[in-house]
Amino acid sequence: MRITDLRFEHHREPLGIGERAPRLSWLVGGAPPGWRQAAYQVRALAEDGAVAWCGERVEDDESNLVAWPGPRLASRQRLAVQVRVWGSGGATGWSDPRPVEAGLLDPGDWTARLISPAGAHPAVPAFRREFVVGGEVRRARLYVTAHGVYRLWLNGTEVGDHVLPPGWTSYRHRLRYQTHDVTGLLRPGPAALGALVAEGWFRGRLGFSGGRRNIWGDRGALLAQLEIVYASGGGQVVGTDGAWRTAASAITEAGLYDGETCDARLMWDGWTSPRFDDAGWAAVRAEAVDAARLVAPTGPPVRRTELVRPVSVGRSPGGRVIVDFGQNVVGRLRIRPRGPAGTRIVLRHAEVLEDGELALRPLRGARAEDAFVLRGTGEAEEWEPSFTFHGFRYAEIQGWPGEPDADDVTAVVCHSDMRRTGWFECSEPLLNRLHDNVVWSMRGNFLDVPTDCPQRDERLGWTGDLQVFAPAGSFLYDCAGVLTSWLRDVLAEQTASPSGTPPLTVPDPAMGWDTAQAGWGDVVTLAPWTLYERFGDVEVLRRGYPGMTAWVDRVAELAGPSCVWDGQFHLGDWLDPAAPPDRPAAGRTDGALVATAYFARSAETVARVAALLGRDEDAGRYAELAARVRRAFADEFVSPNGRVAGDSQTAYALALRFGLLPSAAQRERAGRRLAELVHAGGYRVGTGFAGTPLIADALEDAGETQLAYRLLLERGCPSFLYPVTMGATTVWERWDALLPDGRLNPGEMTSFNHYAPGAIVDWLHRSVAGLAPAAPGYRRILVRPRPGGGLTYARAVHDTPYGTASAGWSLDGDRLEVRVVVPPNASAVVVAPGGGEPVEVGSGEHVFGVAWTPEPYPPARPPGTVVPVPGGG
Repeated sequence: MRITDLRFEHHREPLGIGERAPRLSWLVGGAPPGWRQAAYQVRALAEDGAVAWCGERVEDDESNLVAWPGPRLASRQRLAVQVRVWGSGGATGWSDPRPVEAGLLDPGDWTARLISPAGAHPAVPAFRREFVVGGEVRRARLYVTAHGVYRLWLNGTEVGDHVLPPGWTSYRHRLRYQTHDVTGLLRPGPAALGALVAEGWFRGRLGFSGGRRNIWGDRGALLAQLEIVYASGGGQVVGTDGAWRTAASAITEAGLYDGETCDARLMWDGWTSPRFDDAGWAAVRAEAVDAARLVAPTGPPVRRTELVRPVSVGRSPGGRVIVDFGQNVVGRLRIRPRGPAGTRIVLRHAEVLEDGELALRPLRGARAEDAFVLRGTGEAEEWEPSFTFHGFRYAEIQGWPGEPDADDVTAVVCHSDMRRTGWFECSEPLLNRLHDNVVWSMRGNFLDVPTDCPQRDERLGWTGDLQVFAPAGSFLYDCAGVLTSWLRDVLAEQTASPSGTPPLTVPDPAMGWDTAQAGWGDVVTLAPWTLYERFGDVEVLRRGYPGMTAWVDRVAELAGPSCVWDGQFHLGDWLDPAAPPDRPAAGRTDGALVATAYFARSAETVARVAALLGRDEDAGRYAELAARVRRAFADEFVSPNGRVAGDSQTAYALALRFGLLPSAAQRERAGRRLAELVHAGGYRVGTGFAGTPLIADALEDAGETQLAYRLLLERGCPSFLYPVTMGATTVWERWDALLPDGRLNPGEMTSFNHYAPGAIVDWLHRSVAGLAPAAPGYRRILVRPRPGGGLTYARAVHDTPYGTASAGWSLDGDRLEVRVVVPPNASAVVVAPGGGEPVEVGSGEHVFGVAWTPEPYPPARPPGTVVPVPGGG
């Protein structure tokens, strides 16, 4: 037995962390079946290998996010931590030492100043500074951030592999900095630092309908602090200050929406190395920085995560060169042209084609165009934009000397470098492709913040999208670090709002959206609860609790004594397929019904959180409020016989899943009516943002699992699989973003990469395959597969905080076999299909065989049900 993975908080790379007492997590490998931890011990080694401190043996079975047992870390302190554990059937020795190093934790640690061009501000200014390294270097750290996005070099070598650092935060409240180990880049003698800073999110255009610029400031600026420790003792600090020099770079345009232009003829050779002649470079303006805003990251940076080669390079009907990468991706192109100096190559991007040409209308006001002017070296000149990103499957190339081929162009995929943790497969290839599409959409939209879409003039952190997708996303990737950071911005923006209302998008681009919206504002209650449920992180609840209570109190104020939240415009069941293309909120479900249902859900969630945190008085108060709202919902929207106002799929799904129907008879009738609606709707999707994550579970709860499968497996438009049959490789914003005839949806708002409707895959994980959390962090797992839909097998795998778990089933004739893998220090409750008592099992692999008679599929329609068929009777 051995400790295989020691982690600090949610960091993949614990260098320059911001926590003084980081919680610890570990996995145990080689444990015998049924093994449970009984005790653990932690110790830390100093840099010279001596024991810095050793904690007491702790009699506890927890191995996820346990409290730091030693003295709090000081700024820059570096330790190597070891853990050993005892348990049933054996113990481990000390784990291999795992280094952890604190960043700059106090505002007073910063001596560098924020520098920007003193005169006219070019599109992308370059900054440089030469200095002398005074001896053999034992350790060197570079702490860096920017007002904008940056690239930085030391002695001619780029520092780090991050994309668009420092990322996007609520800059008025928090500005992240990065820590880089640059020890290997320094030698005694002359040295040089060089950097480029582009507008990025800080001062670039954000939002649609023209958007806004300079939201957080109108000047790009750099803050860098290089700290050197010499082998002989002593050290040196080289920070940004008035001694730096600046000039306009070869990048003449760099915007997130519009793209980047680089003229290679304007590049300098050796400008990031020492002994460069910077005659003609100008002085900088140096000013103090509000160091209290500077924070270390809690999650991974954006990186280049994959290279995708074209599947074809050809000509459009209009004669334009079109490159097809076969997959809708987010990132940029890397090209390798060769040609005369001054040759201008233009790259345009789009997600789909229409009539064989780039479909640019969905981009709205985003130009999404990059340009590269060749230097004319006689050799291939490789170039990739630095300060932009695009959502695209297709690229159009203009101005290429000769004909490009597949070796000349590569798509570089960029997103937050989260660890993949969840997989699903089954016997239906279209469902597997749907799941893959959701994965790709999450990758494309988790680019530092969880965005709605990556391609048009928007790309904003819409709170409602994340709220509905959080359960699915938390299974697919370890997104705890990314979302922990983002939720801190949500709380910061909410706290700054006079009304205590979270913005619709975070960070807030200040476009006048200070309005309370159900489903969107509820992100402050429901997303933290999801992170607690999936990652076992109670601190995210404790930290977010003030925002939770402020939100529910605000909704209670808006709803008034009636507890029915009406009297205002609600986004409601956004993008119900019945809504007109130009009115996406005009669905079949009353916005006040959706809002009141969410009010009840959030009040109930806050009551549960309060009880968990030991706030008993709050727990009672919010539980009583939730009960009042449930009664108000039933009085306002539910008939005595269980008919729900609006008679829509979403109305019944909300009422059933949020526990809003008082009596068993009402619940039974509502379940039957939901089934009737799904049959009568021809198994087409009838839900938008509010209903889609709930519809399959609601049908399952009503005893209509096979109907849930029938809805899931429908291929007509609109349906979950319709986009797949149309060649989609990501999730569409609209169910019919591409019409059956191949034309674009006429609506202005038509994205082909929107993860929110992909929330349905959470049901694939939990019910189709049968892998669900029964306790926070999957410490206890619920394995309850629901076979059906004509599938012959299904399986889900998830890397939980305790190790890899899996659940799946296969059907062979009249025998069904369920296979379960439970990680060490965890347990599972297995409920085999077909009934029977639940079975509690410990860690290890377990196989259950049961006699099985599949439920009829497709399910029979109720007598008299008319199912519309497009183009027929």
